Amino acid sequence: MKLRKGDQVKVLSGKDKGKVGEILSVHTKDNKVVVLGVNRVTRHLKARSAKQPAGRIETDLPIDASNVVLVHSGEPTRVGYRINEDGTKVRIAKKTGKEI
Repeated sequence: MKLRKGDQVKVLSGKDKGKVGEILSVHTKDNKVVVLGVNRVTRHLKARSAKQPAGRIETDLPIDASNVVLVHSGEPTRVGYRINEDGTKVRIAKKTGKEI
């Protein structure tokens, strides 16, 4: 997967289409990512003890990685790879050719 934790991404499809957020976690086995403020749901919790009160908790659920695109320098771009002279592999933005 070419996306990493901390990348800024834009949502391409779904109920949150057009939103931009930061990747909180990446699930490579499922090809899913969790983006801050995207696919947000509310869970209702029952009180289990006196220390844990009842309430509503909002969480972000994973979305498929194919539904997001990396945003670099304010523009959506695809991700490619380049091997430098010293042998290190770096990610590059396909639109600009610059390192990410």
